[in-house]
Amino acid sequence: QVQLVESGGGLVQAGGSLRLSCAASGFTFSSYTMGWFRQAPGKEREFVGAANWGGGSTYVADSVKGRFTVSRDNAKNTVYLQMNSLKPEDTAVYYCARSRRFYTNNPSEYAFWGQGTQVTVSS
Repeated sequence: QVQLVESGGGLVQAGGSLRLSCAASGFTFSSYTMGWFRQAPGKEREFVGAANWGGGSTYVADSVKGRFTVSRDNAKNTVYLQMNSLKPEDTAVYYCARSRRFYTNNPSEYAFWGQGTQVTVSS
C-alpha cells in the first residue's frame, strides 16, 4: 500500500532549524514529483517546495526561498525539507505529497498525501 510518513517536526525558537523527512513506500518513488505543503490554522494549504521526477531538480516558493531547501534520496525513498532561519510565520502542519506532474505548486495536482507533522516556531 502507498504510504507517506512525515517526521521531524517540533518546537523551535525563531532563527532555529529543523529537517523534516518524508519516508515513502508502496510505489516507485523515483517516478513521482514529491512536494511539501503547509497549512496554518485559518489559512489555505500553501505550497512550500518540491523535487521533481526524472532528474530530481528542486524548487521552493518565494516565501521560503533562501531559507528552505528540498532534497531527495531515491535510494532511501525519502524526501527532505531543510528549514533554516525559522520564523513564527512558518508555524503550520507540514505535509508531503506525490504528483505525476513534472512541475506543479497546485495541491489539486498532488493525489496522495501524508499525515502531516507539526512545526511550531516561537518568538
